[in-house]
Amino acid sequence: MKYDSRKSPVIQLFASEATPGVLLMLAALAALAISNSLLAPAYASFLDLPIKVQIGTFSIAKPLFLWVNDGLMAVFFFLVGLEIKREILEGHLSSMDRAALPLIAACGGIVIPALVFVGINLNSPGTVHGWAIPAATDIAFALGILALMGRGVPVTLKIFLLAVAIIDDLAAIVIIAAFYTDGVSLAALSVAAIGWLGLLVLNRAGVMRITPYVLVGIVMWAAVLKSGVHATLAGVLVALTVPIRARDGTSPLKVAEHDLHPWVAFLVLPLFAFANAGVALEGISPSALAAPLPLGIALGLFIGKQAGVLVFSWLGVKAGLCRLPDGVTWLQVYGIACLTGVGFTMSLFIGTLAFDTAGQLDEVRLGVLLGSGLSALLGFAVLKHALRRTQGSSGAAEDHARS
Repeated sequence: MKYDSRKSPVIQLFASEATPGVLLMLAALAALAISNSLLAPAYASFLDLPIKVQIGTFSIAKPLFLWVNDGLMAVFFFLVGLEIKREILEGHLSSMDRAALPLIAACGGIVIPALVFVGINLNSPGTVHGWAIPAATDIAFALGILALMGRGVPVTLKIFLLAVAIIDDLAAIVIIAAFYTDGVSLAALSVAAIGWLGLLVLNRAGVMRITPYVLVGIVMWAAVLKSGVHATLAGVLVALTVPIRARDGTSPLKVAEHDLHPWVAFLVLPLFAFANAGVALEGISPSALAAPLPLGIALGLFIGKQAGVLVFSWLGVKAGLCRLPDGVTWLQVYGIACLTGVGFTMSLFIGTLAFDTAGQLDEVRLGVLLGSGLSALLGFAVLKHALRRTQGSSGAAEDHARS
């Protein structure tokens, strides 16, 4: 695929083809199928496979499941950090007139789902701290669904969805650091801080090669992992130090994005989905779905997300704080609002931080899969109808003009 530096790498990879989103769905379905087959014990043993890395007296020993969630997801968050930095400095979040609508919409998509979850789990002190689970949007999945509709989707809609999802990810990073971190080791955190200061020095010294940033980043990741702060945050911190522009006009940041996207889209995220989407459905009844944790997540994603994004967008436009992009209708915005309820990767990830018992993690997976699935189906249907209406109106207008 030819790289066009004028376009967002995320849009190029995901919006130009539906493959990454479909691959995520297939990985999740494979995990579900295996978890409910004779291969379930092998699946559990595979995820529990112990892996240890040791250098001298320093060692990291974790099961494969946590290497995926703590290690591979740090690569994903590194990519997210690169995208956030580029969008803020040069992209669709670089000016207030561009950022106002997605910023307001994303705020609604964070606040309302959290309130829905808390309202359902208010009398359940053991689960209420999972309030952030339905507040996330899966960029790959949502843009993959949008790509299934072909070339008739306005670019402005893709940009709107991308911007909302990026702001969601930025908020998720802050939420993880503030609410899902405990038992901090100041010594390990100091090592990470020294590493980050070193990266800032590299940036100021004009070091444009990505290798030194990656090597220092690996040390930072290990230090953050040992500190008690979630290790994936190291990926974001490293990304923020990568230079966006070299003296010769090239962009180390954009090159890193371009080179990393296929690995994240076709390896990291599918592996994460395969490792985290497996839930045994045996014995699950409608009453199990009505338990506060899965119900709060499902309704937060399916109801809270679409309501928050749509209502906050409408209020922002009516108050004169922002305006709809040219050629975009409210029905199309509603379709996008539904797609933001596809939390999948980020929701599952936050769920693994909020809960650690097998039963609660199964409930998290159940709620995320149900809420994300319903949001995907409704979003696809609404946008298909909205685009058909728009194309029909355009065709009628052209016929009238010819007559």
